[in-house]
Amino acid sequence: MLTIILMATKTLTLVLSLALSTLVATAADKGDKKVDLSKIDISKLPAPAAKTGVTYAADIRPIFEKSCFKCHGPEKQKGKLRLDSLPAVLKGGEDGQILTPGKSAESLMVIAVARLGDEDDAMPPADKGEPLTKEQVALIRAWIDQGAK
Repeated sequence: MLTIILMATKTLTLVLSLALSTLVATAADKGDKKVDLSKIDISKLPAPAAKTGVTYAADIRPIFEKSCFKCHGPEKQKGKLRLDSLPAVLKGGEDGQILTPGKSAESLMVIAVARLGDEDDAMPPADKGEPLTKEQVALIRAWIDQGAK
């Protein structure tokens, strides 16, 4: 009887370990997408624009409307990411937040629109629109560095 209980305990422990491993792997896959800055030459980023008082409504939304709304707007949200309102931008998408207010060089959004990371992450994708200009990326950097308001 003791042998049966020990075998059942070992079996249960193994099953629980496998289940926990699966849950951890699934959680890691669904977690925030992190930019490995050690693999990206952030010195290639344009400097933040000198403009002060940069806001989403006045300065950033027009850039997003022209270049991003087709895939990340009110009608379509690839990656569950919307860029058509400030709260939506700050929320992020299925990979988590895309920016960190005050830290533009560490923000996934900046790396993506500057096209410095993985080619698959470049925004907008090559077949979906023209890359943002250095001036537009600089303005987005300034907005983020000024608190993304």
